[in-house]
Amino acid sequence: MFQRLVFVLIALLIQSSFLFEFSSALKEGKTCVRNKNCDTGLHCETCLANNNLRPRCSRTQPINPISKVKGLPFNKYSWLTTHNSFARLGAISKTGSVILAPTNQQDSITSQLTNGVRGFMLDMYDFKNDIWLCHSFGGMCFNFTAFQPAINVLREIQVFLESNKEEVVTIIIEDYVKSPMGLTKVFDTAGLRKFMFPVTRMPKNGGDWPTLEDMIRQNQRLLVFTSDRRKEATEGIAYQWNFMVENQYGNGGLKVGVCPNRAQSAPMSDKSKSLVLVNHFPDAPDLVVACKQNSAPLLESIKACYQAAGQRWPNYIAVDFYKRSDGGGAPQAVDVANGNLICGCDNFAACKANGECG
Repeated sequence: MFQRLVFVLIALLIQSSFLFEFSSALKEGKTCVRNKNCDTGLHCETCLANNNLRPRCSRTQPINPISKVKGLPFNKYSWLTTHNSFARLGAISKTGSVILAPTNQQDSITSQLTNGVRGFMLDMYDFKNDIWLCHSFGGMCFNFTAFQPAINVLREIQVFLESNKEEVVTIIIEDYVKSPMGLTKVFDTAGLRKFMFPVTRMPKNGGDWPTLEDMIRQNQRLLVFTSDRRKEATEGIAYQWNFMVENQYGNGGLKVGVCPNRAQSAPMSDKSKSLVLVNHFPDAPDLVVACKQNSAPLLESIKACYQAAGQRWPNYIAVDFYKRSDGGGAPQAVDVANGNLICGCDNFAACKANGECG
């Protein structure tokens, strides 16, 4: 009888401790059942590509650097960036057609902004007498590669900037728009013109950018870059590779220990460009494998690019399926870059508000 009572008490104790663990918010790496088990900035997932069968709380948000330091030049910060930000898994084209193009993200632009994404790669095309976001080929958009009119996503960003007065956002456009003043018209219609950082203030000779604090004070909180060189002269939109170096995208950028520049970019070591963009995603997006790619290999990639870029940490870290990882993922990579850029720590979590490493 006594042994049975002891057994029951032990069973109840184990059960109560298990329930307690799931009744309180779980930290990164803890076993979970659903997203709501996990603490803020985390979600519950399994990384099968890394042979990890246990569902764990993994990160979806980096630490926002402006929470501690706003007085540094803009090129002394790193930002989580989504590749093909608009190409959402399960999306249905606004044309009504089934989308046959690859998808690269899991959630909306608004959700990405909430999770701390501050860099957005958008492919813009002339389509149906408007500017559309398409994941297409041959410089043309089709019903089955068209996601939605660009104005929809730009308005999501406009709402965010209106509501968050100290946030800075970057849009990097893969630009196939040929209609006269097409980009200008869509940005004006979205109400974003008043936020745009003027190209005349962007340093071209490797100098520091204005401070984040200054950009916020002047309400110049939207950086826009285009892949079309002509737009800088015709529309006042910065030609991307006048201001940043960028590594090779796709499989070519995933090679271990090296960080080659993409063809359109100056060499990674060219310090006349103040900004550094690191791509880390494959040719073909893969939701399952992304959790592995966005983990240890991503950290190794930004370290290799740090060396290739003349010991400069990336200002933009671009990935597919940014929420997928085997733990810290892309948010952790951004924290590592910000820690080194802002205070010389290995992680931004150790930075103090005065910019010193604690």
